[in-house]
Amino acid sequence: MAYKHWTIEELPWDQLAPEKVAPETLRVAKAAALVEYNGHIYADYLCNVFHDDPIFQQVARDWAVEEVQHGEALGRWAERVDPSWDFQAAVQRFRDGYKIDTAATDSKRGSRAGELVSRCIVETGTSSYYTALAESTEEPVFKQICKHIAADELRHYKLFYDHLKRYLESEKLNRVQRLMISLSRINETEDDELAYAYYAANHWTRPYDRAENHAEYTKLAYSYYRPHHLDRMVAMVFKASGLKPQGWLHDMAAKFAYSRMRKKAA
Repeated sequence: MAYKHWTIEELPWDQLAPEKVAPETLRVAKAAALVEYNGHIYADYLCNVFHDDPIFQQVARDWAVEEVQHGEALGRWAERVDPSWDFQAAVQRFRDGYKIDTAATDSKRGSRAGELVSRCIVETGTSSYYTALAESTEEPVFKQICKHIAADELRHYKLFYDHLKRYLESEKLNRVQRLMISLSRINETEDDELAYAYYAANHWTRPYDRAENHAEYTKLAYSYYRPHHLDRMVAMVFKASGLKPQGWLHDMAAKFAYSRMRKKAA
């Protein structure tokens, strides 16, 4: 049976309850909308890196269509909760201030297999994040959007992982190399992208202060996570890195990750 993707129109808009939306949830949702809506730009980068692989190029284009839909759904929701907010104007502010190098023809991860490890890590983080957001809210439309996105991101993880296995047959990355790429990509969540998205979505009337916006975004975003979200996240990171996704090492890493996250949230 063919997979049927959800649509924005079929969301339960008639149940929208703005009074159930916490101000901080609205702020992180606005930021997320901008990042997701840039999916087609990331697809340009991936198609350049995989320039002679038409099969993966189509995968990247299809992936981008769903990512852009995530951004549009979040953007429409945020506009209905806050009618004073202009989603497309925020998108333009974000793109004006944060640029993605789409001209690169080689992966910054050193290989195509490394690029696919990195993509798995991104999908790991987003699937866990939207799961946490869905479980934190009582607003029906936002809850459904987050559930849909979390499921999509998990499916994307599996898709990129399948292509990773294909490339590992010719590009022999060992477990240490894959783990180092994973950790590097995790650390990049602290670069300008999320901080600037948060700024462009919420605080554009004042000068951009990277440290201030990063700290505010991180404190809010990390506050939604609970231990079971980190258990799942670490298992997915381990799998992409070629490590056993369960066991004592996983348990230690999950506890450490949750502790670190709680400290940053505080």
